[in-house]
Amino acid sequence: MEKFSAYRDPGTGIQPFLTPVPPPNPNGNFLSLLVLPIGYMLGTIRSALILVLLATYLLVVYGLFSILLFVPPLHRIASSIITSIICRSILFLLGLFWIPVEIVARKRSRGNVSAGSWSPAAGDIIVSNWVSWIELLWLAFRFNPIFMLPIPESAVVHADLSASSPVTHTPGRRTGTGSANIATPVRGPSSQIPIVGFKPVSLLTMIQQTGHIPPFQSISGTKPSSLEDIRAAADRPIVVFPECTTSNGRGLTRFADIFHRTLPVKGWNIYIMCTRLDSPTAFAPTLSYSIPSTVMNPLSHMFALTMSITSLTMSVKLLAPSESPSSSTFIASEVLGDSSKKDQLTEACASLIAQTGKLKRMTMGWEDKARFIEFYRGRRSS
Repeated sequence: MEKFSAYRDPGTGIQPFLTPVPPPNPNGNFLSLLVLPIGYMLGTIRSALILVLLATYLLVVYGLFSILLFVPPLHRIASSIITSIICRSILFLLGLFWIPVEIVARKRSRGNVSAGSWSPAAGDIIVSNWVSWIELLWLAFRFNPIFMLPIPESAVVHADLSASSPVTHTPGRRTGTGSANIATPVRGPSSQIPIVGFKPVSLLTMIQQTGHIPPFQSISGTKPSSLEDIRAAADRPIVVFPECTTSNGRGLTRFADIFHRTLPVKGWNIYIMCTRLDSPTAFAPTLSYSIPSTVMNPLSHMFALTMSITSLTMSVKLLAPSESPSSSTFIASEVLGDSSKKDQLTEACASLIAQTGKLKRMTMGWEDKARFIEFYRGRRSS
């Protein structure tokens, strides 16, 4: 949409925040209308089953299993088992019958790595891109980790588009004719706001906050803790999303400096993963969730997914541990795009995720999404 063209990334021309839509297809649109009643019926049944599973999760994990809190190892094992079963069942009901998982290496000559080698332990950190609440369910199913919400130094100070310095960008081929020759004003990337700490949250809180931007209302007024302090006390793996909010998955938005560490990493392990989503079709909506709902987030998106009459697809790519910044064989100079950055670990993670998922890196970050959301909702209400 041209009215949102100012929120394209200046370097790549990608619009990272708008919800992807299927390509125009009159025949597909007509058929999708014909099967709409079936979709509503499937959506109602599937959504009801998901809500039953959610109620079971709350009753068992936060109710029945509370008596096991006096024996932490037993509580952890029992809650991990029920979390894994329920999360995989929900993914199945959403239409994700099979989720391909691949362990990849940047250099083919290093050979294949066995799937069993990707096994984060307590205190290890999983670093990933963030495109939806779907990968939260997958992570909970596989690792039952501790999720982290970032706490910024301040909120974004909103400003009119005219108040920023536009950047002229001409996306597409420079053929001299047509839309490729039209100069489109693009908003320059916003200044970064420092992340001062994190707050560990539950899976349900993390899902409810998907799509929102810092500072998150659910942890408003919370005193931030350093990532190192949380990691040192953790009894499970930790998941962090340096993008600090979701994008639509078409690229990798700017990472916030969250580690404040130079390389190499010692004393704990870093695991790198990347989620890739297929483009939507007339019969399958997008799994990405970049624009949050203002009411019971993300219930409306869940219902849209359960209405799909075809299976949905996503893939997870895991970087081989031998390629990780915590590996003894890791060579920083091969990965760091900007060696002058103080937070070398965050820069390395961003570069590795982009390479693992074959994503383009962008200069726009969560601060730009905050302005985009304000503009998007302002346009819809006007």
